[in-house]
Amino acid sequence: MKKKLIFASLAVVLIFVVALTKQQISNTAITIGKELPVVGTAENFEEILKEIEKKQQSFAKAMPAMEMSMDGAGLKSDTATSSGGSDHSTTNVQVDGVDEADRVKNDGSFIYQLRDNELVISKVNPVDEMTVVYSESFSYDDFHPYEMYVDEEHLVLIGMRPMYDAKGYYHKEFTQVKVYQLNERHNLELVREAEIEGYYSSSRKINDQMYIITNKYLPYHLLREDNSGEKVVLDEMKPTFRDTAHSEELQMVDWEKIYYFPESTEGNYLIVSGMDLGDLKKPISVSTYLGAGNTIYASTEHLYITRTHHLFEETTREKIAALIFNPSTNQETLIYKFRLNKGEATFLAEGKVEGALLNQFSMDEHNGHFRIATTNGNMWSESNPSENLLFVLNSKLEEVGSIRGIAPGERIFSARFMGDRGYIVTFKQVDPLFVLDLKDPTNPNILGELKIPGFSDYLHPYDENHLIGFGKDTEENDSGGAMVRGFKMALFDITDVNNPKEKFVEIIGDSGTHSELLYNHKALLFSKAKNIIGFPIDVYENTNNNQRSMYPSISFQGAYVYGLDLDEGFQLKTRITHYDTAVISDNNWDYQKHISRLIYIGDNLYTLSNSKIEAHDLNSFEKKGQIQFGK
Repeated sequence: MKKKLIFASLAVVLIFVVALTKQQISNTAITIGKELPVVGTAENFEEILKEIEKKQQSFAKAMPAMEMSMDGAGLKSDTATSSGGSDHSTTNVQVDGVDEADRVKNDGSFIYQLRDNELVISKVNPVDEMTVVYSESFSYDDFHPYEMYVDEEHLVLIGMRPMYDAKGYYHKEFTQVKVYQLNERHNLELVREAEIEGYYSSSRKINDQMYIITNKYLPYHLLREDNSGEKVVLDEMKPTFRDTAHSEELQMVDWEKIYYFPESTEGNYLIVSGMDLGDLKKPISVSTYLGAGNTIYASTEHLYITRTHHLFEETTREKIAALIFNPSTNQETLIYKFRLNKGEATFLAEGKVEGALLNQFSMDEHNGHFRIATTNGNMWSESNPSENLLFVLNSKLEEVGSIRGIAPGERIFSARFMGDRGYIVTFKQVDPLFVLDLKDPTNPNILGELKIPGFSDYLHPYDENHLIGFGKDTEENDSGGAMVRGFKMALFDITDVNNPKEKFVEIIGDSGTHSELLYNHKALLFSKAKNIIGFPIDVYENTNNNQRSMYPSISFQGAYVYGLDLDEGFQLKTRITHYDTAVISDNNWDYQKHISRLIYIGDNLYTLSNSKIEAHDLNSFEKKGQIQFGK
């Protein structure tokens, strides 16, 4: 019986592989170079979705047979706020001039904060007059705010509004935008609402132009007959939107205005919407594509949306058995490029590169070229080890240069591009930092490399010759692997690009110590001028007579604030907590008291949690005031 299962598995895989070999995997970036085709009609839409479903099912059907052949053993799968122009901090963003939404904003006098499902505006300057001037709570059934933008005239909330059917069941999700006039902080005026069907992916704001990216899932079962034997109306699968600048009613996007990416295998809608906050009477622009995208990068002129998916490498008959027992984990990343202008996003080009993208910092636009760093393969596989790659693409998303084979057997943990240089951190057992020369787009190369314990999850530029890495310390174990230890902050000296150095290191806590900064750059407060490096952190430490335990206990939650001297290193200035005691444990753990953001206004430092806002002198760190929120 087992032999029959194996034979059946080989047959299924052979059919699957033959089908795949008809579509050879490109090893370089490509560009479509033509206008995207339009869905056009409901009939075309149905046919396109059926083709997409077939592609997805061909892989899904092959997998169970492969699993059966392995005697029941399933296949293993891989599983800042920065200084602004005035004397107050602003959200730490990737690109100057391109704002990113966050749960906390400030304008130098007021702090705007989302705490759970409530918007709170507090006057905090001067500190002896700190008080809440406005609050608005939202029902989770009506609206759940995720993040916001604030400028001189408007406050914009972006969140989710669920929709329920007649029986009260969850039906679909809308991304909702609420625009408030900021003439009177104590009495906000809601001047506009818009909502786009789909879940919120990300957004950017350039001056008074805001762009929102959403994705809407398409349930294939709606194409099949329901219990009554009648098909659903295909028009019900069109994405909908509403904009009070045009109408209070939901509008459907016409089939003639829905485009599709021919190479996409995603049965989703990717929707790019633009709003001109300088002209609130101008209707929202809604561009709809049959496809998907989840990681974005934006310059002041262009938007890049990417989507990564798995591939099976082209193989021969001799490789089929290996494919069953060790399937390829090769991936490719699709890139969609849009021009941003006056609140409208216009599609320009499509390309693709080998490998999977880590996050937005793996992408960058510079002098007309797009740089992107990826990881391809499986870092734990001997037959298909991972490699890291750097691609340079031109304005049409055609490859003009690349670096291949960076740190074989490892994967990218962080990346940062700064002008003509790029920096990549990979990891498996040690933390190599690679310095890349990108001055000549057609001939990028590695200038230098540094191998040290640990890894950096986020790289932040200090100046032209120094980087600060935030990540984790590691220690080699008896089996030759790496054990993750405490939070690590390191200063990299790249004055000599051929010989980068780890100049200073600061380790906080032990295993389990973590910070939102490691996965969200907006949690960082950094100002070189004020000599501030601040971030929220949960500190776990061993309490077993200085003997390392497998399960360290939480000992502190709050904010660490450092200074940095290029001769002396990191200097801990203060630790601030919103708990009543400096030392906490599992017994008095309270999420509402967890500090999530730090900002500064003038000579005052503010720490924010759901329970309070505290103000401290930025030099002495003496507490000067607070606002205590009710439960």
